[in-house]
Amino acid sequence: MADADGRLWETLEPFLVAEGVELDDVELLGRGAGRVLRVTVDAANGLGVDRIADLARGVSRLLDDESVVDGPYTLEVGSPGLERKLRRPDQYRKAVGREVLVKTRAPIDGAQSHRGILSEVGEGTVALLVDGRDRRIPLDVVTQARTIFRWEKPAKPGKRGHG
Repeated sequence: MADADGRLWETLEPFLVAEGVELDDVELLGRGAGRVLRVTVDAANGLGVDRIADLARGVSRLLDDESVVDGPYTLEVGSPGLERKLRRPDQYRKAVGREVLVKTRAPIDGAQSHRGILSEVGEGTVALLVDGRDRRIPLDVVTQARTIFRWEKPAKPGKRGHG
């Protein structure tokens, strides 16, 4: 996590915990006037649009008072959604048992893109079940990771025969 992200985390987390939500991620993206501060929050029962808007106002006031970010930026506060980025060990732990896509800067078992079920999060590594085999991936070679949402259509009801 970049230094600015760390300072932002330390500033925002106590406020959000007091509001009864979890700080899932903080990213300061871009440069100059086009910078975006993306704050991702989560709660056990989900978050509605009105609740996120209230949290965004509180985060904005807090950041104005603390002046953690120098210069202009656009604040975005949202929930992780169905497909979630995985950047921190806690995020990986919450995704154990789910299908994930992990991209690495160097090949592991002959591939740089790994899609499978996240089975374990260890100290500095994750394990994915890929094609029925465990694949251990060091977190320091991960360039991108996210959960995968698979839309399953319900089976069509069968026709009943007369008999």
